Amino acid sequence: MKKTQLYGLVLAGGKSTRMGTDKGAITYHNIPQRDYVYNLLDQVCDATFYSIREDQQTEFTNDNVIVDKNEFKGPYNGLLSAYKHNKNVAWLVVACDLPLLNIAVLEQLKQERDNTKLATAFATTESKLPEPLCAIWEPNALKTSVDYLNEGNGSCPRKFLINNANVKLVYPEQDQVLLNANSKEEYKVALQRIETQLTK
Repeated sequence: MKKTQLYGLVLAGGKSTRMGTDKGAITYHNIPQRDYVYNLLDQVCDATFYSIREDQQTEFTNDNVIVDKNEFKGPYNGLLSAYKHNKNVAWLVVACDLPLLNIAVLEQLKQERDNTKLATAFATTESKLPEPLCAIWEPNALKTSVDYLNEGNGSCPRKFLINNANVKLVYPEQDQVLLNANSKEEYKVALQRIETQLTK
């Protein structure tokens, strides 16, 4: 089965309520995190886009932005806005609150992609749960997601993946690369781990 093109999507439209400041604008690697993730995705994808809210448009000079259509709640808003932008490609979706990601991790996900599945998602060895916001969503997964949401199943993409057996899980060498930095405490943990890596 021929693989469809792979587009990258940086989910940068969240409200960052717990962090208290825009997570995409936080600097972990000398540039805003959303730009860092964009640059990583741009190395492994055929095209890359930012997923943003309408009120963020003035913050971006890059033309590759997809404005949320606000038809769905939560992360699905960005995911399905991207799907409506182009229904014929797979989307490698990465949240901007994963500061320990690096190019090797994304290359592993791309190499282990199984386009006969609905999605190829990272999972930690500890939880064995799919990480929907560091995953490759095939076109059919997003098409099926629309039906799933319209049937009133809630707006959690992780639950969608958990409830579908047709998903491939990929385990990184180190679980810590999937650290979600959603609070100030997690921000400090991420910084410490990055500093540790730089001093090795």
